Amino acid sequence: MRADGILFALLLTLAAPTARAQTPVPGQGSTDRPVVDSTRPLGPLPVFEFHSGFWLNLHHVLYQQARLQAEKPTTRSQLSAPPPSGELLALGDLSSEERRAWLQAVGAYQHSAATRDLLFDSAMVRMKDRLAEMADVDSAEASGFTPDMVTALRMAAPVYRARWWPADDRANREWILSVSPLVERLGAHLARQLSMVYRANWPAGNIRVDVSVYAGLLGGYTTLDPLDVTLSSRDSRNQGETALEILFHEASHALAEPVRDAIARECRAQDKPIPRDLWHALLFYTTGEMVRRSLAGLSDDQKTGYQPYAYQQRLYVRDWQNYERALDQFWRPYLEGESRFSVAITQLVAHL
Repeated sequence: MRADGILFALLLTLAAPTARAQTPVPGQGSTDRPVVDSTRPLGPLPVFEFHSGFWLNLHHVLYQQARLQAEKPTTRSQLSAPPPSGELLALGDLSSEERRAWLQAVGAYQHSAATRDLLFDSAMVRMKDRLAEMADVDSAEASGFTPDMVTALRMAAPVYRARWWPADDRANREWILSVSPLVERLGAHLARQLSMVYRANWPAGNIRVDVSVYAGLLGGYTTLDPLDVTLSSRDSRNQGETALEILFHEASHALAEPVRDAIARECRAQDKPIPRDLWHALLFYTTGEMVRRSLAGLSDDQKTGYQPYAYQQRLYVRDWQNYERALDQFWRPYLEGESRFSVAITQLVAHL
């Protein structure tokens, strides 16, 4: 990714792929609500292309239920993660045949997927990407995965479609429609600001966002090549104005390479170990601050006292106390135009 200039592409002139409907362009008089179809982008948004897909949601629900059955954390470290999020689905209204099929599918996920990480396991990432591409009318056999996973998806699909998918799809659509106005109003400005801060090009074309009722321990994750953001519509941490920050935080993962590289270079120059999470703490700090400023810049009757995600979830208290102090002291002046990028990075690393 180039770091010597800013490319600002926000769906102003780009045509959507042939199989997808072009999103309306804000400011050109288009106020119609989108036609909801999992193969088409949802929402008249300037940056993101939202999808609510049956197969990806089924995959994540089976993964979650398998983890809950096994009483294991949903992702990340097996040792330090909190208890699994969510609840086991109630099966009392299922017929005996539906119940048997569902439990067999969950059992197959326990055996083949439950111990794997959604983000850091390459096979799980490939599976997520393939399922996101599948239309609702496709069959499990079209997935191309191992026979046990295909069997699990095939057994579970009719039960999920009949019993839980209508409500899950509705939750996804409602989440998309709730966050759309803020993205339409502030998205272009935020994309420009974050690109300038990170000295990286904003991703060209549409940023795909797959909305799922479950999306891992943290309520969302981002995979690269291709860039794809997956977010939970039901996670309590992803609601209201925080949804705007989460979207742009996840998108910022595509901009993080110059920051990671600069931190690594400076650590080597100062003969210090490279902090594993400093770049991620910096992303939370930066996106949260930019979203806070953007919301504060709304008209007086819409101003909010927004508290960024990292403070809401006490990330600095739990994990990043030293990072917060360093970011306040050395990174904030860069965000306010009072310091240079290279100076801020040098001071951050020196402080740590």
